[in-house]
Amino acid sequence: MGLSPLFVDKTFEIIQDLNRQGIAILLVEQNANMALAIAKRGYVLQTGRVVLEDSAQGLLRHPMMRRSYLEV
Repeated sequence: MGLSPLFVDKTFEIIQDLNRQGIAILLVEQNANMALAIAKRGYVLQTGRVVLEDSAQGLLRHPMMRRSYLEV
């Protein structure tokens, strides 16, 4: 939060490059749209508990996820 858009974009590029090299990445990110755009799988935490898990594409389509985290 509070990072410049250019820095955020560069950080996500680096994460993707590392992952393409076979390095597993655990990313905790508030920007669900951006994180799920590069993820294979996602987990939604609420008050420290996993309340939803699916493939990234499945989460992007999930009604609760869309309503709570993706729609502006």
